[in-house]
Amino acid sequence: MNKAATSFRSPPRSARWRVPAAAAVLAFAAASAGAAGGAQPVSDRVTVGLHYVAPPFVGGSKVRTPEALDADLAAALAERLHKPLRAVALDESRDAVPRLDGRDAVLAALDEAQLPDGVVAVPSGYVARPMAIMRSDTDIKTWEQLKGRTVCLSEGGLYVGSMAARFGALEKPQRAPADSLLALRIGECDAAVHDDVMLKELLKLPEWKKFSASLPPGPARPLTFVLPGENAAAIVAARKLASEWKASRRLAELNRRRVQDIAFEVYLDQVVEDCH
Repeated sequence: MNKAATSFRSPPRSARWRVPAAAAVLAFAAASAGAAGGAQPVSDRVTVGLHYVAPPFVGGSKVRTPEALDADLAAALAERLHKPLRAVALDESRDAVPRLDGRDAVLAALDEAQLPDGVVAVPSGYVARPMAIMRSDTDIKTWEQLKGRTVCLSEGGLYVGSMAARFGALEKPQRAPADSLLALRIGECDAAVHDDVMLKELLKLPEWKKFSASLPPGPARPLTFVLPGENAAAIVAARKLASEWKASRRLAELNRRRVQDIAFEVYLDQVVEDCH
């Protein structure tokens, strides 16, 4: 085992073996939706469209924390409405204006100005900005210098496709943030691109000091609840949820825990990599 592996600071024991809350919620949602004959009617559940629905956790597989907090927010909305969550993947690209298509809500990173009439937008308080991190000795100083360079991203993120389209980068999508960040650490990519909220928290950890070179965050995209105008109950619930989470800094705490989980997932995989 090399010294790099032992330089990691392990998160608290309670975080080490916890299956991420979002994964657990989505596993429950998927099980509820797929139970033959015993599933509740759609009207008895809160159907929320997400750009990425993480697959249910399978025992024996690696725990992986999803890129975004979408699932946590969707679960909180369903809890407010006293119904189980039914999370469904959106068909639209991440840059398209989402369609409700009979859903109770959609969570998307977008500006209110993009929305059509007849819907209500409730910003969740989470704002996504693309940020790149690299080894501290990198020669990449601008986004434009990503041209022809390998960039790792995660499937559940907002930026798959955009790095190639905007800067000519060679994208290398990974299953989850931990896989993307591990690839950066072991030299399989020149940069990793994720939400700046997540990466700024990650760079507070001493084990990431050698990977603290960064490119300035790009345009902001608020993660927003999009709801049908006639669904007063869901609109009220979403507004109360956003207001209370802002006042309590709940999103900041969820992000801190998410980063702690992701950092430990990287740690576990790199220890295995270095020990063999």
